[in-house]
Amino acid sequence: MTTRMAALLLLRRLAAGGAVARLQQPYAGLATAASRQDALDATREESGQPDKGNKNRWMELPPFAPVDAAAAARAIFRGQGGDEIEGSSNSTAIRWVRRCCPDLPASLVQKLFRLRKVKKNAVTAETSSTHASAEQFRLRRVSAKDHLLPGDTLFLPVNIQESSVAEKARKFDNRNEIDFLRSLEIYKDKAIIVVNKPPGMPVQGGVGIKNSIDVLAPMFEENSSDAPRLVHRLDRDCSGVLVLGRTQLSASILHAIFREKTADALADGTQQVLQRKYVALVMGTPRHPKGLLSAPLAKVLLQDGKSERLTVRAGPNTTSVQDALTEYRVIESCPQGFTWLELFPLTGRKHQLRVHCAEVLGTPIVGDYKYGRQAHQDWTPLPVSQTVDKELLRKQRLPFGLVLGGGSIAEQQPQLHLHCKQMMLPDISAAVQGLQSEDADRDFSDLEKLSFVAPLPLHMRLSWEVLKSVDK
Repeated sequence: MTTRMAALLLLRRLAAGGAVARLQQPYAGLATAASRQDALDATREESGQPDKGNKNRWMELPPFAPVDAAAAARAIFRGQGGDEIEGSSNSTAIRWVRRCCPDLPASLVQKLFRLRKVKKNAVTAETSSTHASAEQFRLRRVSAKDHLLPGDTLFLPVNIQESSVAEKARKFDNRNEIDFLRSLEIYKDKAIIVVNKPPGMPVQGGVGIKNSIDVLAPMFEENSSDAPRLVHRLDRDCSGVLVLGRTQLSASILHAIFREKTADALADGTQQVLQRKYVALVMGTPRHPKGLLSAPLAKVLLQDGKSERLTVRAGPNTTSVQDALTEYRVIESCPQGFTWLELFPLTGRKHQLRVHCAEVLGTPIVGDYKYGRQAHQDWTPLPVSQTVDKELLRKQRLPFGLVLGGGSIAEQQPQLHLHCKQMMLPDISAAVQGLQSEDADRDFSDLEKLSFVAPLPLHMRLSWEVLKSVDK
């Protein structure tokens, strides 16, 4: 408790000087003030190196301020106070550099420490001739495993930042691609970016994947080397609301909130802090118009010995069994044998909705050839009525090899008809601001809930129109 109170008092003093606010900007500013120049001269004298311009300018990282993201997420999730969110101050210098500079390769960070290019502020109080206390700054070398105390400030060579921004500019210089990605934005504030992920775009990289949201995330930022971070996933062929954290702290809190959501659901909790709504077109009709699906998921190895899939049938060849809960509601049943569903995942398991629809409800999602291959073997496209808007039938090539249009139930091979239409989250930006404030009495019970809605992709809109026209 004594350590926590001391850290809190130090954070208050830093906040009064505007230091804590810099946590939202990992490359917050350069140490170019006169006091920092004294430290620069001292460092140069210690190393015996002459002044060579940029090589002796330093980039100041945010002061070390440990925060327990998991504890903060629990407080936000349960609408409680945040009295116990201060994390352990037992963190090393290399961990703090990686947190503040996630875009720097790990090998480069390690090299900076080996070459003694990472410095830490050493503040001493001296008495001037007028008996006034003056702070003298001096930069000292810090090793990778040195432990930091709240308020410690690390410095890196400024050319690291400049080269990182320049490298990003060279890597992402296609204006059409940048404009396309930014056109996907639904919402943006200091903590998060919300996008409407198009179908066919991978969220993460993998074998044979060149472009993914994870790799392209720097395009969402202008003149910044700090890239947004993934906090949850959508399948490659799934579309809809996708949230990214703009800072390490906001991303860590969001990660913890998604985990807390699953834990709360499995404990029969009733918290509604995080809510997600999907829309799906399935083959067949559920027996009941609404219900709760509770079926554990397990991995099973396929006959080729390499591929795996998830199933609700646990057996001797299954591993990593995880409980999964999904609520569903029928939106509309169509005489052609299709049904529009709303799906509400209470847990966040891989392929949860696809497996629950195919194996529990017995109604595989249209375009899901992994879990509904048998149902698609006798697939017959539906005719397109003359009343359907012709604009929905047009196909257009998009950046990154994507295609707009096609894939509806009027096609021989429809795309996956699964879309994350809506997500509700607490105001993470306000929560982060509260965590970084000097107010010790943090209260997250009145955080505003933000709702993000993504319109249906073109192929699902066309399928909706086709089914309506056939009904007529």
